Amino acid sequence: MSLSRDPKTRWQKLLGLHTEGPPRVSLSEVAWSWFGALLGIGLLALIGSPFFAEHKIPMLLGSFGASAVLIFGMPRSPLAQPRNLIGGHVISALVGVATWNLLQHSPPLAQATAVSTAIAAMHLTRTLHPPGGATALIATQSDPLINDLGFWFVLAPALAAPMILLLTALFINNLPATRRYPEYWW
Repeated sequence: MSLSRDPKTRWQKLLGLHTEGPPRVSLSEVAWSWFGALLGIGLLALIGSPFFAEHKIPMLLGSFGASAVLIFGMPRSPLAQPRNLIGGHVISALVGVATWNLLQHSPPLAQATAVSTAIAAMHLTRTLHPPGGATALIATQSDPLINDLGFWFVLAPALAAPMILLLTALFINNLPATRRYPEYWW
């Protein structure tokens, strides 16, 4: 392998391949994405209020907002498909809780290990879902509300909340003729 001596060639990959940004989406697409996220996150907030809050189970995590961006804003993306949405959060939650249990004496090490191991696990299981990395990180944040749940964190919120988002996405993303979800299940 030879490295070019020309700085422009050597650094060209940092310049990007295209001179213009991504194409605009239609106002209809914007409206359906907005409505889907409003309904999905709204349902999590409503459901999370009475039952789950009483049992000290947080149903709204930042990673679920990122999932909403994918499943409502980019429903055809491989990263937004049901196997990735559900599998990414569940696998990452398992990794995050296990990592915290093993490495809580060193939170920075636990956090870095949880995210990197979650990425590897999602790759190996073909469930890559970027918000899953956040779910793994959340499990290692030294938050008593999260840490007290232990492996229950995997069931609620890491499984229950994405299931609610998935059901919402199945409904909303198939209402207009121009949208379709999912592209595949497994």
